Amino acid sequence: MLRLRPVHLVVAMCFTQIGGILTGATFPSLIPTFQHEWGLNNTEAGWIAGVYFVGYVAAVPVLVSLTDRVDPRRVFLANMTVALAASLGFAFLAFEVWSASFWRMLQGLALAGTYMPGLKALTDRVPERMHSRAIAFYTSSFSIGMSLSILLAGEIEAALDWRWAFILCALGPVAAFVIGAVALEPAPPPDAPPPTKLLDFRPVIRNRKAFAYTLAYMVHNAELFALRSWVVAFLVYSQAQQAAGTLGLGIKATVIATAVTLMGMPSSVIGNEFAQRFGRLPVLIAIMGTSAVLAVVLGFSGDAPFWLVIAMVMVYGITITADSSTITSGTLMAADPNYRGATMAVHSTVGFIGSAAGPIIFGVVLDLSGGETSNLAWGLAFTVMGLIVITGPIFVYFLGGERQTRRKNGPAD
Repeated sequence: MLRLRPVHLVVAMCFTQIGGILTGATFPSLIPTFQHEWGLNNTEAGWIAGVYFVGYVAAVPVLVSLTDRVDPRRVFLANMTVALAASLGFAFLAFEVWSASFWRMLQGLALAGTYMPGLKALTDRVPERMHSRAIAFYTSSFSIGMSLSILLAGEIEAALDWRWAFILCALGPVAAFVIGAVALEPAPPPDAPPPTKLLDFRPVIRNRKAFAYTLAYMVHNAELFALRSWVVAFLVYSQAQQAAGTLGLGIKATVIATAVTLMGMPSSVIGNEFAQRFGRLPVLIAIMGTSAVLAVVLGFSGDAPFWLVIAMVMVYGITITADSSTITSGTLMAADPNYRGATMAVHSTVGFIGSAAGPIIFGVVLDLSGGETSNLAWGLAFTVMGLIVITGPIFVYFLGGERQTRRKNGPAD
């Protein structure tokens, strides 16, 4: 078995994350195609986008909690095979809302068994002093995988068709399985597993600081995945409002969305560095507050000059991901080491409830406000996301005890 140095292991696991999530944005990237081919309304499209995270939430309490009791490597590798099967299943067997929903849900289940179990496998194998930056690089690699998923889905669909987009993106989990199998040295189960039963999360929920960051993660994910699910459709709408020859009009919506998502890695890593320097709460207030304002401005600007829309989407994409690593590292730093896997399970479950709800809420607001051809509807849908995300720092400040900590000791981490 190849034994990697800790820094090389972090790099290898970042690549597994990129490959494993390569199928994740295939459907959201092609919403306009599916709406045309299957006759989907916005609520149905939002449902198929969001049900991915229903599968995640249903499976993550068991699969991530299990990593406190068995080697996370086993959970990680097994679910990479599920990711492969789910993407191929969608390619060959999805043809309307409910069949598509089944395979999307199975894709979400696979993510539950790879994302946080992969992080647990990594943090179990690197020194404690490296945890914060390892978490930042690993979680931010999610954005690289998503951006490549958006780009490949759009380009493959244009060259071949949407089924080939799912088939070829399924090579990502294959590569991730191989890298993970080689890079992760098998480890024995822990000498002293948690004294509670597998799904007893009471010790985790009683940890108010960790749970406060988990709630912040929930609203962060609602906004993030609403954008990732609907950004292509929003850009297509904006392009339709432009006069011929408008600057930037020739750029594909999927290419712009890829660039927006790709900015997630550097912004998340830099946000985490700022949090270590200035404190997590001040950084969350600044980032999430700015993101909420930008959501409103962007939403009502669909008919603005397209170069300006592109610029605003790029900036919004940076702010929307800049808090990701800060929130997740806040949860894990506050976790009891004996319940780190269970804490990650709760963090993921509650957080990805937001991921499931965000795209659906966005689609419902869009339908109720006039549909995808209405500038008002897009504005209101983005505004709702802004109102949701601004609650994140409020959870950390009040529920997480940061108010008392700051009164006694000054700025907290």
